[in-house]
Parts: sequence; structure tokens; C-alpha cells
Amino acid sequence: MKLTVSGKGLHGSIPAIASKSMAHRLLICAALSSDPSQIRCETLSDDITATAGCLRALGCELTYQGGTFYASPAPHPERATADCGESGSTLRFLLPVIAALGINCHLDLHGRLPSRPLSPLYGELTSHGAKMSPEGSNPLLISGKLRGGTYTIRADVSSQFISGLLFALPLCEEDSRLILVGRRESASYVEMTLSALRAYGIKIISSDDGYSIPGRQKYRSPGALTVEGDWSNGAFWLAAAALGAPLTVTGLDPESLQGDSKVVEALAELTKEGSRAMIDAQDIPDLVPILSVVAAAQKKTTVIYNAARLRLKESDRIETTAALLKAIGATVTQTEDGLRIKGDPAALHPGRVDGANDHRIVMAAAIASVVCQSIEIDGAEAVNKSYPAFFEDFRKLGGIVAHSY
Repeated sequence: MKLTVSGKGLHGSIPAIASKSMAHRLLICAALSSDPSQIRCETLSDDITATAGCLRALGCELTYQGGTFYASPAPHPERATADCGESGSTLRFLLPVIAALGINCHLDLHGRLPSRPLSPLYGELTSHGAKMSPEGSNPLLISGKLRGGTYTIRADVSSQFISGLLFALPLCEEDSRLILVGRRESASYVEMTLSALRAYGIKIISSDDGYSIPGRQKYRSPGALTVEGDWSNGAFWLAAAALGAPLTVTGLDPESLQGDSKVVEALAELTKEGSRAMIDAQDIPDLVPILSVVAAAQKKTTVIYNAARLRLKESDRIETTAALLKAIGATVTQTEDGLRIKGDPAALHPGRVDGANDHRIVMAAAIASVVCQSIEIDGAEAVNKSYPAFFEDFRKLGGIVAHSY
């Protein structure tokens, strides 16, 4: 789908959509619980739907009515086929869980998901009782029964590997140790996982080098929970405000564990007086595309670093963010682990952007139209992955959205 958008007229107030990150976590806990759960989640996306569908395939009775998921325990099947869509969170969270449950499962993967890395999680699962088809297989096949014990994971590859093991290891017969090696990136996402686990009565003992996880634990539902507002997608509207649009976002908890709540600090760094801004993306990699758009509109040079993992997202986000900026007239250079952006608002102009099947590139391009008059976006439907109503909300807030032919 090709859209031409203009954000010059954006104004007003908008409520934050439900956090995709927390929805994944609460749904998984609910599906593993021996008691029914109600999870209020007023907005859906392709990724949330993928996790819900996989949990149904794994035996959970899960329905969605009136903005609420209703989960009830049910026997797990011996065999299952589940569709992960393009959701890396769904795949990486559920692989260890499937192994801990001992289900023989075919997992269908789409988009770039088959090529996104599974190591070192792959090696840890297969050395502890799981059997898996080779990395890159599609469908990905997993069987066997996961054992507890000592697991070692590099902490700088993906926090999703750590979260997946934290969901699964309490289900094992044996106690476990999860040892983390190296610098912990996206640590806030692991804290979100631990928060969800605590809500469901799971005991995880933290230490300097990782976690101790008692085995034979039972997930116990607290009853009714609500998915909090999403800072990751709210960041696009906050960035539009930083670019001059009179916008406010409601329903965001300033005390949230979501790492992307740091967008407030990052936008302050980008827009304050000075000739240079430094953005450490270690804990906020998903914010890089939209922060880069804001940086391009400032009269300063911005260096974004510690973002090497972005090359393994839905697109190579360092490359596709650079392409977005160049399309609107910005001067940008790719580095080994990020971007160097020479901001110049006078140089920005209307352009045509390839969405690269990446929701965050598409939404960042749309917000760029606040300062570029208009942007033509190829592949605008990629927003369905995390924010299907993005362009509907864009229009409601006074933006212009037109189909291009």
C-alpha cells in the first residue's frame, strides 16, 4: 500500500495504545496459569495476535471480547502447529516454553523471521533436552523435553532469549541457574518479564551474574490485569510534538518499566541548545528511527551509538533509517553501531520512502512529514505489526492521508 501523508496539521490529544511488549508477557503467563485470567488489552496488533494464536495452538482456551482477553487452563496437546507471523518476541519467548511443556511443535515463520538469529538460545535448548530443526528452517520444528540445570546466555544479543528462559525454566522438574555473560542490553525488557512473572506467583532469585530459578513452580493467576500504555508507539506522537506539532499523549505511566519511556530524556537531549547530541541506544534500540528523524530537524550533529542489533530487526534498521533520512534531504552516515546525523532543518524536503516492511520505519517516515510537508510511503501496511490504527489516528489528529496510485 502506497500512502502520501502530511503531518503539518497534527494537533490535539491521543491515548496511548496497549503495550505490545507487556501484552506478550501477560498472555504467556495467563496461558501457563492453572487459574482463569482476564487481561484488559484495548488495542491489538499483528504481533499480539500471533502470540495469542500460538497460545491457543498450545492448548490455552483464549478468547477476546470487548477489549479483554479471557484465558482458561486446558490440557496441552502432544503435537501442535503454530504460526508466529513475523513476531520475534512470539518465537523467542515461546520456543523455551514449548520445550518445557514437551510439545512436538511445527512453528511457521514469515518475513525476515526465519533469518533472525536464534543462537545462543538454540544451543542452550538443544543441550538441555530439546530437539530442533536447523536454524533458519521454516517451519521450525521442536520436540523433546527441556531439563533444568545451568544455562549460559550472552546478555548482549537479545533480551528476548533471557525472557523466554525465564518463562520456561520454572516449569522444569529441576532447579536452574541462568548465567548472563557480558553487558546487559535492553535490560528493562527483562525487568518487564520479571514483573509479569511476579504477578503470576513465579519466584525468580536475582544475582550479580544472572538468576536462580526453582523448578516445579505453578503459575497462579491474580485474576484481572490491564496492559499498560505503550511508550514505544507513543514515542512517535511525542516526537511529532518535539518537531512542533501541538500534541499530547495520555495513558503513559512515567514510572513504567518499559525502556522506551526514556524517549522523554532522548528528545530533551536532541532539542536542547548545543552543537552536538549523543544518544546511547543500548536500552532503546526501537526508538532509533524516530529519534533520527527528530535529529535531522535540529541544527546540530547527533551521534547514535550502541545500536548494532538494529541490523537484525524487521529490516536492517541502521540502513533503512539512513535511507529514510537521505530521502528527505538529511545528511547521514552509517557507523559500525549506529548513525551520525548532521541536522539541518532547512535541507529537509518532501520525499518518497521505502517502508522496508518495517513498522517503525513507516511510522517514522509519517512523522517526518511534520517538517517535510509531505512524504510518500511504499509499504505503509507494515504498521499492522504493532499499530494497525496508526494512520487512522494520524488522520483523526488532523494529518492528511491519501492513497497513491
